Amino acid sequence: MEKYVSAKLHGMRVTGARLDYHGSITIDGDICREVGLKPLEFVEIWNKMSGARIATYVLYGEPGSRCCVLNGAAARTCQEGDEVIIAGSTLCEVDDVIATKPKVLIFGPGNAVIDRVVYDVFRRPDGSLDMAVHSEQTGLESYGFPSSLKAAADAA
Repeated sequence: MEKYVSAKLHGMRVTGARLDYHGSITIDGDICREVGLKPLEFVEIWNKMSGARIATYVLYGEPGSRCCVLNGAAARTCQEGDEVIIAGSTLCEVDDVIATKPKVLIFGPGNAVIDRVVYDVFRRPDGSLDMAVHSEQTGLESYGFPSSLKAAADAA
């Protein structure tokens, strides 16, 4: 078993920080369900503004609210308006990752989803692993993905 990314929310903006709470991150329940994050699932949070990296668990927030609220001690690591990356992970075999194709939601202003991305891990004809990144949009390079992943996506 190895640890793999299972879901990712990229560029979500923090909408609140509540220090006087018992802990966690509250995320719009609709967003969580779409990407596959489950209630009480542990996630890693990477603050793009400060570099802070923390781990906590998910609480479902009001569906449709686009909320991203850091609670308890996690509130010390982010301020309202900070851009964060939230990643779920799973312990599994690589063939499970090949089968599940982890989903990524990419956010713009107001925490609106501006793109949906899929990480597609696959085996090449010689059995070695490769990956492609599939996007509903066409601008994979704007996310910093290497051109080889776009070429693999085009070929896959």
